[in-house]
Amino acid sequence: MGVTIAIDCMGGDHGPSVTVPAALSFLRSHPDANAVLVGREEVLRPLIASEAARFGDRLRLQPASEVVTMEDPPAIAMRSKKDSSMRVAIDLVKDGRADAAVSAGNTGALMAISRFVLKTLPGIDRPAIATVLPSQKGHTYVLDLGANVDCSAEHLLQFGVMGAMLVAAIEHKERPSVGLLNIGEEVIKGNDVVKEAGELLRNSGLNFYGNVEGNDIFEGTVDVVVCDGFVGNVALKTSEGLAQMIGVFLKEEFKRSLLTRAMAVVVLPVLRRFKQRVDHRLYNGAPLLGLRGVVLKSHGSADALAFENALARAAEAASNRLLERISERMASMNEEKA
Repeated sequence: MGVTIAIDCMGGDHGPSVTVPAALSFLRSHPDANAVLVGREEVLRPLIASEAARFGDRLRLQPASEVVTMEDPPAIAMRSKKDSSMRVAIDLVKDGRADAAVSAGNTGALMAISRFVLKTLPGIDRPAIATVLPSQKGHTYVLDLGANVDCSAEHLLQFGVMGAMLVAAIEHKERPSVGLLNIGEEVIKGNDVVKEAGELLRNSGLNFYGNVEGNDIFEGTVDVVVCDGFVGNVALKTSEGLAQMIGVFLKEEFKRSLLTRAMAVVVLPVLRRFKQRVDHRLYNGAPLLGLRGVVLKSHGSADALAFENALARAAEAASNRLLERISERMASMNEEKA
């Protein structure tokens, strides 16, 4: 029996109009996978009526009467909406009825509910949010992206372990390289926390490259870049803003005159290929690492293609023993310390 994904169909900016078509497309392209669509039955059932017979038991509905909105504070979502589609999807993972959960809903609420329901793995103090960014060599995994603003050196070490095991599971690299984001490559650079984290990572048994700088993320110097949530979130939002600005500048320049408009037609195939290489939809799906269950956060504004990629990423993580890899690595490190 293949991997089963619990899908919060009501979350995100677009809700079932995106999540349901994405789930159906995911099932078509993953014939061994199963999907549990979680949400308001009266909304979801008509959307799958024509496909129900085709997928049979691989496609199921799990009713949930409430919805966590993007404006709901995490505490309200966790305490007052116990029958929300987000909460029910995570409960399915906890109860073993699903191998992973995916939601495009409120990030703070998803993290709070996931941590409350699933708890953290042994040896992990705090969950971290990881994402994938395009690079000259393919892509780079970066964590944490905002779940933990203030981190100790031990937390950064744990992020390194979780990031490395994520790449091992999804990319099938048994010895992914890990870099520590810093203001310089030299060992003496950085604040006390970063310098201590560097020492811990060097002695961890991971394939630790050393300190890396911001440009290394997009050069693809390492497979995993580790940082605290404050730095990671700033780096992510900066890169997103830069990408948007480049797109705007290109459009403005090509519209500047009749000549540049004509040139745009000539270079259009090149521009399309460039857009495909940096298309954020291809990298959608940020795992909440360190939990006793696989949970992925999709971008709230994701379209069907982006959300389907998040489902595929969740299936890959669950089927390739992500949780077991993290637990085994943390256990072996603790044994070495003892």
